[in-house]
Amino acid sequence: MFLTISTSGTAASPATDLGFLLHKHPDNAQTFTTSHGIAHVFYPEADPERCTAALLLEVDAVALVRRGKGKGRGGAPDAALAQYVNDRPYAASSLLAVAIGNVFSSAMRGVCKARPEAPAQPRPLRVEVPALPARGGPDLVRHLFEPLGWTVTAAPVALDTEFPEWGDSRYVGLVLESEALTLSKALRHLYVLLPVLDDAKHYWVSSEEVDKLLRAGEGWLPGHPEQKLITSRYLSRRWSLTRQAMERLELVRLAEADDSEVEEIDNAVEEETETEEKPTPLAVQRRDAILDALRRAGAARVLDLGCGQGQLVQALLKDPSFTEIVGVDVSMRALTIASRRLKLDRMGERQASRVKLFQGSLAYTDKRLKGYDAAVLSEVIEHLDLPRLPALEYAVFGAARPRTVLVTTPNVEYNVRWESLPAGHTRHGDHRFEWTREEFRTWAHRVAELHGYDVDFTPVGPDDPEVGPPTQMAIFEISTATVSVAKEAKAA
Repeated sequence: MFLTISTSGTAASPATDLGFLLHKHPDNAQTFTTSHGIAHVFYPEADPERCTAALLLEVDAVALVRRGKGKGRGGAPDAALAQYVNDRPYAASSLLAVAIGNVFSSAMRGVCKARPEAPAQPRPLRVEVPALPARGGPDLVRHLFEPLGWTVTAAPVALDTEFPEWGDSRYVGLVLESEALTLSKALRHLYVLLPVLDDAKHYWVSSEEVDKLLRAGEGWLPGHPEQKLITSRYLSRRWSLTRQAMERLELVRLAEADDSEVEEIDNAVEEETETEEKPTPLAVQRRDAILDALRRAGAARVLDLGCGQGQLVQALLKDPSFTEIVGVDVSMRALTIASRRLKLDRMGERQASRVKLFQGSLAYTDKRLKGYDAAVLSEVIEHLDLPRLPALEYAVFGAARPRTVLVTTPNVEYNVRWESLPAGHTRHGDHRFEWTREEFRTWAHRVAELHGYDVDFTPVGPDDPEVGPPTQMAIFEISTATVSVAKEAKAA
């Protein structure tokens, strides 16, 4: 990735003052280690009339993958390859924005001990970015930079100059020119708007990003006509963080309009009186959704396949309408923990007669699983390698054939909403895949058609308008046509 910042000067105000403002001497080539590569700062030209500082970022693509632990999303066959073959080493993105923040941090803050008055003085600036991803095209580039005082040239880059009929790529060659901006503001514009135009970040976006955005956007973002788009994209379209940032930006705007401090405006509720209800854990929401679905299906005899440590079995036991509950797991350790959780050794005879735990693998047919009203596969399928999934499908839907089957699995699209989950990671280290909503529905419809079931879907947890719910649940019911055929065959 490559970026240059140029300025012109006079004898009274030489262009080489750029070196003081950037805290990088024009006579030296300097190297800085970043989290994903090496940043080089050098000056292709440096004289009193014109001075140009260049930032070259060499991205270590392998290190970038390793920091993400090499995990693709959604089980896509080309996910691993896409981590290595991409535009990250070449096109300006959040990687370059982070390098700007690290290498030119003092310049961004407008600090210069050698020339304290210089950072506040506007000077002629020319910024060039040869390859800039622009999701929204040249028009969006202009809509973002022109309101900030830049003259913008955004030349589309052809997909292939040998084949002009293929049209333009999503990249532009960007040139920004201004006579009235300080270097500090220019750098803060780039720090925010480069990842906004790329519409992607290489790192996980947490609540700290709101503070970064407001610091870098001070003095220009509150009044920007594209404020909402900038905020949403910078925060990776996380609606909760976007809402938080927009509320704080509105407070800044109101304070400026009233010539007041933000603290004077935002004083309606004392901090110590604020109370927030703790959200219900997703695991509890998932169990509640499963119990509701089982009750609606009229199930009395239930299999918990892959029961783990017995949380669902314990919840089922609390409802007397479930007369027989069987927990199955391949792990004896998990079954031992489940037995202790349920206190089977101290359970009354009548209650104990309702529950059984036994070891079994869902990759094989098991006659003990036949004859039940319902089976639950809660957060199970994603722990299997994809080639072994057909064996589970047959063991449950083909051989055991309960009337109702409930399957829950993570919705990978929702992963961007987890603040503690790094980008590119699955929710659990043992997950072999995590599916999008479309991938899950495609799989469920195929299984239902193959084994004579109807299937419906229901969200579990908050249903985000952009990325859906955190958990997706499929409810399989043996189709009425299949039941009719079976009855006719039995009668014959």
